[in-house]
Amino acid sequence: MFGGGGPLIVGRHDRPGRFEDGTSPILKGHSGSVLDTEWSPFDDSLLATASEDATIKLWSIPDDWEPTDDKGLGKKGDDFINVMVDLEGHAKKVQLIRFHPTANNTLLSCAGDHTVKLWDVESGIPVVSYEECDNLFQDIIWDVRGDNFAIANKDKAVRLVDARSAKTTIKINNAHEGAKSVKLSYMGESGKILTTGASKQSGREMKIWDIKKASTPLCTEAVDTASGALIPLYDQDTSVLYLCGKGDGIIRLYEFEDKDPYIHKLNDGFRSTIPGKGYCVIPKRGNDIMGCETVRIMKLTNKDGIHPLSFTVPRKSDAFQDDIFPPAPAPIPAHTFEQWKKGSSKLPVTMKLDPSSMSSAAARGGNGSGGPSSPSKKTAFKTVPMLTKENTALKTHIAYLESLLKTSKIDFKTLG
Repeated sequence: MFGGGGPLIVGRHDRPGRFEDGTSPILKGHSGSVLDTEWSPFDDSLLATASEDATIKLWSIPDDWEPTDDKGLGKKGDDFINVMVDLEGHAKKVQLIRFHPTANNTLLSCAGDHTVKLWDVESGIPVVSYEECDNLFQDIIWDVRGDNFAIANKDKAVRLVDARSAKTTIKINNAHEGAKSVKLSYMGESGKILTTGASKQSGREMKIWDIKKASTPLCTEAVDTASGALIPLYDQDTSVLYLCGKGDGIIRLYEFEDKDPYIHKLNDGFRSTIPGKGYCVIPKRGNDIMGCETVRIMKLTNKDGIHPLSFTVPRKSDAFQDDIFPPAPAPIPAHTFEQWKKGSSKLPVTMKLDPSSMSSAAARGGNGSGGPSSPSKKTAFKTVPMLTKENTALKTHIAYLESLLKTSKIDFKTLG
């Protein structure tokens, strides 16, 4: 939940609902409104927030924290949760942030200064800056390996960028002729990318593009004539696309197939009279696996908070369904930032989702084979800005002690 001054409420996805003003614990540290949030894929307690104050802040949420705790955030001391890291480098409001899908402590951000920055969070500084755009950003996404990212810009172009060199490799001019916001989704490792936007007649549509031959779309699918932007959420495991719309009460389902005609319309998966304001998908390891829940979408509304929308495959058997639950990304990085920067290219580390093959520890982590493994460690590091801040505080304290010595009447030379 966002608002003036940057307050943010952190709740549990299994306890959704509306948060009442003045009674809910909040996270507060930004001087401007929070525009985007992102959880680390490798540390379930690490939260990043982007703000109008042109900064990015990283927070560590305690494992034992409960939204109903009397000690909650902002209730009996606003310092219950401190900012771990301040990332400063953008000149204007930070619009979007995305954690790297395979490299640890690596974050991508885009801002109103028309730049995209790649951050090594441990050093607290941007190591790469992309500056080939001159309009506001509408979307930014990583590919599966994190070698490239794609950005949608207000100039109606979609650019695919080499993340290490910050150079445009492919540019799709005028991806959608209409004025609606363009959103993006890589279709797994198929070499295809999906864009949603509007036609020249303002009808909402989506297109599939071949990254290697991006001059014309492989297919164009008309959706409707509503006004809100379409948000694509793609489940690579089942090849199902969940198409959500801002201001919509319906979520449309499509199946993606890597051959003509590429998109197959399925039955509408969800209908409601309550319009959605925003949508996201929780990690697959958080689903009700034995209940055959393949996707859980969190829907944000203006009316009554956050709604979890569960999508399940009906099965009569009580056994684990391995055909709809292949190994899923685990909360373990495939490589470090330094390894990735030097050219390492890896798929996400995966874990089996069969509860019988995992210990409680493996449910929080994975070793790529689905066997028991150690739970992921909480992020703990000292960045350059953090050390600089500590050094300044120590110098101030030393100066204070020296002033006390100068004014003291005690002759320390005679002591002892």
